[in-house]
Amino acid sequence: MKNRRSLFALPYVVWMALFVVAPILLVVVYAFSSAAGGATLENFRDMGGYWVVFLRSFELAVVATAVCLVIGYPISYLMAREGPRFQRVATVLIMLPMWMNFLLRTYAWMSILENTGLLNRLFSAIRLFDLVNAVSGALNSAFGLKLATDVQYFQMINTSGAVVLGMVYNYLPFMILPIYSVLAKMDRSLLEAARDLGASPAAAFRRVILPLSLPGVLSGVTMVFVPSVSTFAISRLLGGSNVMLLGNLIELQFTGSSYDPQLGSAISLVMMVIVVACMYVMNRFGEGEEQAVML
Repeated sequence: MKNRRSLFALPYVVWMALFVVAPILLVVVYAFSSAAGGATLENFRDMGGYWVVFLRSFELAVVATAVCLVIGYPISYLMAREGPRFQRVATVLIMLPMWMNFLLRTYAWMSILENTGLLNRLFSAIRLFDLVNAVSGALNSAFGLKLATDVQYFQMINTSGAVVLGMVYNYLPFMILPIYSVLAKMDRSLLEAARDLGASPAAAFRRVILPLSLPGVLSGVTMVFVPSVSTFAISRLLGGSNVMLLGNLIELQFTGSSYDPQLGSAISLVMMVIVVACMYVMNRFGEGEEQAVML
């Protein structure tokens, strides 16, 4: 029986070896080798010139994860409180955008946010720019300021805010669904017991619901943070050349004019180590919280 199970698992093992283990080993080999083929640590020293990109990538990923958590938790909580029919409909609506291609969804936001896009045309139609220019002119006259009085559009595309918006839009379902899955399975008798013991709704949420939902929160944080910190399509389309993240930097090392696969591999390896460390810390934190709740 064991031999038969091992035979069934063989295709999976071969697949993992070819498309997971082998690429990681290649990245490690390239990261510690020079263009001439010798072993070196020069690639990791050259990364020092890109610390701003590292900082920006993790900063925007943290912001996008926090926004997804702030939006996703109340939605998950409301879904879990409603009946099965509402939950099914809400789940379909949340998953519906994900049935569309990832790049198409991002291109749609480009047409919405660009200087001649839908939002700026809407603001122009309602004469919002005229109001802004009038207010700016009045402030300039009253206080001697130098505010622009010829605003024709709001610069929304090619900004960090547009990149965060793209991350939130694309990855929000990955925050909602894990939290909803945990809250939907929560024992309602625990809330009733807390209320019988005199706990207010806020205290019941803080002492019962939030600790029990923490595994879903940590799972959602991980599922949003990891793709956010490594994305390159969103930052390229919505951030342009103004917002370069780690994914764009790695892509440039392999496909750009400054072809340097050794440096790109070193950056990829460091990013993988940091991401794995963050996931380990969050998982350990989640295990500690679960044990605390059980005690």
